[in-house]
Amino acid sequence: MTMTPAEIEAQTNTLELLNNEVASRLARQSESLAKIDTKAVFLIGFAATAAQFLATHQRHEVLAYCAFAAYAIALVTGVLTFRVAEHKDLEPRPMLAAHVGSPKGRVLAELAASRAVIFEKNKERHQEKARHWAVSLWSLGAGLCLSTVALLLHT
Repeated sequence: MTMTPAEIEAQTNTLELLNNEVASRLARQSESLAKIDTKAVFLIGFAATAAQFLATHQRHEVLAYCAFAAYAIALVTGVLTFRVAEHKDLEPRPMLAAHVGSPKGRVLAELAASRAVIFEKNKERHQEKARHWAVSLWSLGAGLCLSTVALLLHT
C-alpha cells in the first residue's frame, strides 16, 4: 500500500505509536538474547565441573563415557548458544544521511519499517540460540543422570 506524502504526515501520531512499540520490542528481544547467553555460560561451567568431578572418581566405565559424551554435547551446544554472531541493529550514519530534511511522518514510517525488518532477522537468531540452549540443557541433564548412575554402580 503506497501512501502520498500528505497521507503519511496525517498519520504521524499513529506512526509514532507504532515506531515506539517496535523500538520497545527490539529492546525486549535484545534483553532476552542476553539472558540466554548468561544461562548458557552458567550451563557450560556446570557441565565442565561435573565432567571434572566424574573424571576424578572411580566409576562404571561405560556409563561414565556416555556421561562424558553428554557433557561434551552440552559444552559444544552451550558455546554455539553464545558464540559471536551478527546482531542486526539500525545503522545511524546511513539513516541520518537518508532522512535529514525529510518530513517527520516519512521518517517515522521508514524507521518503523526498518526496525520491523531488523526484528525479524534477529528473531531467527533468537530461535537458534534457544534451540542450542535447550539441547545443551537436556544434554547436561542426561550427563548428570548418567554420572550419578555410573558412580552408584561402581560402589
